[in-house]
Amino acid sequence: MIRKTHPIPPELLTPAEMARADALAAEAGHPTRVLMAAAGRAVARAVRRRWRPRRVVVLCGPGDNGGDGWVAARLLAQEGWPVAVAALAEPRPGGAAAEAAARWRGPRLDWDPATVSRAAVVVDAVFGAGLSRPVDGVAADVLRAIAAPVLAVDVPSGVDGGTGQVLGHAARAVATVSFARLKPGHLLLPGRDLCGEVELADIGLPDSVIAEVGPRAFRNGPWLWRLPRPAAAMHKHERGHVVVAAGATMPGAARLAAAAARRAGAGMLTVAATSPGAAFILRGVAMPGDIIADPPADGMIGGKGRVWVLGPGLPPDERAGALLDKVLAGRQPVVADAGALTLCAGNPDRLRGASIVTPHAGEFARVFGEAGEDRLASARAAAARTGAVVVLKGSDTVIAAPDGRVAINDNAPAGLATAGTGDVLSGICGAFLAQGMPPFEAAAAAVWVHGAAAPPGPGLIAEDVVAGIPAALARAEEARPGG
Repeated sequence: MIRKTHPIPPELLTPAEMARADALAAEAGHPTRVLMAAAGRAVARAVRRRWRPRRVVVLCGPGDNGGDGWVAARLLAQEGWPVAVAALAEPRPGGAAAEAAARWRGPRLDWDPATVSRAAVVVDAVFGAGLSRPVDGVAADVLRAIAAPVLAVDVPSGVDGGTGQVLGHAARAVATVSFARLKPGHLLLPGRDLCGEVELADIGLPDSVIAEVGPRAFRNGPWLWRLPRPAAAMHKHERGHVVVAAGATMPGAARLAAAAARRAGAGMLTVAATSPGAAFILRGVAMPGDIIADPPADGMIGGKGRVWVLGPGLPPDERAGALLDKVLAGRQPVVADAGALTLCAGNPDRLRGASIVTPHAGEFARVFGEAGEDRLASARAAAARTGAVVVLKGSDTVIAAPDGRVAINDNAPAGLATAGTGDVLSGICGAFLAQGMPPFEAAAAAVWVHGAAAPPGPGLIAEDVVAGIPAALARAEEARPGG
């Protein structure tokens, strides 16, 4: 959970980008020791805000993350807190961290599991987001011995700030204080769960430095996109026409995608049957407002404002494969999911021409290969290969564009992991494309609206998400900066 003490900038900085930003800031007259002092103050404030004075042990590593810890320890001690510091290693001489350590006049404890076992609060300032090797040996031994609440500096030690993966061992924090910009690891699992409540502190790093670094990763939300707003004089044909292809075996999936597309603003909705049997079944279960088209659907390929959703309820058979190839060859905007992805197993190049593809982890593995630990890199590579925006679904859904932009979504409740919700997402994507949104923005907006539409608490089913779309659209408008 992100603590919103002030507007959170959307840019996410990888550890390498953060290091470059620090270097550029120093060149621009913002030396590391000044930024470190501000970071330490933010950590001390976070401790005071959460606890009354009690025994605090600050664990410091040898780098700048440890320097933040030395500053926080000194400031808490000045206010009468019982504070001690345990250092894994001494800071490099001559650096800002060494300067901060030299100003510490309080007790220093051995780096030993017994040291943290007696603490009431532990400040974890051992390793920052740029950790590149597993935490093991004596460092891991001490982290494992922590029984008290942990406040982490930047990220919990052991969490890779770029991927959210755990390197060796990481202690779970109740809260994490980071600086200037969030890192991908704050939003990607399992890092997101290990961080606890994340607080972003302004330490004086200029926005001009961030602009010069040029980050390509963002936290998803209404600050990245604007939903289409129908004008008073528009008619239904101007709001786009979504076509959902469907077979006979899973008509419910197509119905969910169709209902979501209509709720998300599509002016017209057609369910295109892939067989006579499918047409018969679909007519029996169609919702008011759905148009059921008999096979073959070839005559529907083409036409301005028409967007195809291929996958929900689409059997991965020869007939469906022929339709997929014809629609893609006809340069129609296409959202590919489910059955369409099964048709492309082991052959991602078949998806070239699609606008948005929405695989979950299993479908991604079947089409592109295992995503591995670096979900951002894998989604970017898949997007570059297919030319489509790739929505790698999960609790930490990644939206990747062929040009390298990527957004990470963090508003999805756990209840969305149920059958049919992916079909709903495909329908929302199709509706936003049909209304003229570019593919990256349409996909990112659809993922956020999908999460916002899901009611909290147990018992969620896909139909609940469809019903929640209008309120989610309103929330998106309210959440826009200046909205």
